[in-house]
Amino acid sequence: MPALVLLGAQWGDEGKGKATDLLGGSVDYVVRYQGGNNAGHTVVVGDQKYALHLLPSGILSPGCTPVIGNGVVVDPSVLLSELSGLNERGVDTSKLLISGNAHIITPYNVTVDKVTERFLGKRKIGTTGRGIGPTYADKINRVGIRVQDLYDESILTQKVEAALDVKNQMLTKLYNRRAIAVGQVVEELLDYADKLAPYVADTVLVLNEALEQDKVVLFEGGQGTLLDIDHGTYPFVTSSNPTAGGACTGAGVGPTKISRVIGILKAYTTRVGAGPFPTELFDEDGEALRRIGGERGVTTGRDRRCGWFDAVIARYATRVNGLTDFFLTKLDVLTGWEQIPVCVAYEIDGRRVEELPYSQTDFHHAKPVYEMLPGWSEDISKAKSFPDLPKNAQAYVKALEEMSGAPISAIGVGPGRDETIEINSFL
Repeated sequence: MPALVLLGAQWGDEGKGKATDLLGGSVDYVVRYQGGNNAGHTVVVGDQKYALHLLPSGILSPGCTPVIGNGVVVDPSVLLSELSGLNERGVDTSKLLISGNAHIITPYNVTVDKVTERFLGKRKIGTTGRGIGPTYADKINRVGIRVQDLYDESILTQKVEAALDVKNQMLTKLYNRRAIAVGQVVEELLDYADKLAPYVADTVLVLNEALEQDKVVLFEGGQGTLLDIDHGTYPFVTSSNPTAGGACTGAGVGPTKISRVIGILKAYTTRVGAGPFPTELFDEDGEALRRIGGERGVTTGRDRRCGWFDAVIARYATRVNGLTDFFLTKLDVLTGWEQIPVCVAYEIDGRRVEELPYSQTDFHHAKPVYEMLPGWSEDISKAKSFPDLPKNAQAYVKALEEMSGAPISAIGVGPGRDETIEINSFL
């Protein structure tokens, strides 16, 4: 059954775009199954760099059909802008498919996101302010707008009226903002209908038929495991399920169809936004990781918080996703350190804890327990096979593999598409 899930095994920004792009030439479909334009992928092809926010990375692979699944929330203006930008650079985007059941990020969702985050003050979550959370909240509250609603003006108007009945009360009476006019929202959304129409499809049917025909389908998660609404560091999480189970609900494919689950691990750890981060560095090492690794959010432009590799969260990601393989990225960034600390456990109130605490309180108080591994100074960017790596780099990879609980099948030694060591094929 040629269905693979590829997802982040940390807090996102692990390099999923590169991994998806690497596989893109060998797969028939690449599917985004959750999130929205709050996730960003950077893909380097030759001397060209592409920053993707909503589109699946497979859109850069000729012959691959990119799919936006029903579990994604879509900002039409962002999507059309991204498509236009790629078209201008000569990328064929005509094969894109969008689920008619995907929910739309409306202008009022963006407004609500921004005002509520500001209202929280010191208790803010650190959202991107792009309307993702409020759109998922509308979905659960059954007042959401779906892509298919753009093609029935009567239904669209009724749904917008229902959503704004409550939101305008909140905006005017609680946040001292202007009410939003129903007609204005409906008009803006209808303007997208013809532009999106060529892409809208029954993607559940398309993907299941593809699998029945032995096509290779790659499901691509946004964010990362520790940002999952159920299994992440709640409440500092996203509003959807980037874990492997989310691929089934977010694309409409049964779990028995999934044959392999690949976790993307950065050779150190980063995080964007608020929330606990046991290995976070506030010194010269943290700044060096940020500078050398180019750690700035693709979508937000915010500097990423940086820290050493955390084997506790890697083991957790292996467990909750049922990971079969890891793709280790950015190993080259660690070149130059004499010794590299790796977090092997936590200390919580004097106790050594080797698994992720289920208690939010405990995790907030977790202090990293480090094991020191020898570093290397040799340039590894030209390495083409595992034996090409310096002995200490090989030992570092093997140690991370043993600590994390799944085999490392590929290693990123640079940002380029060809700067990857493939140990075991994912296909």
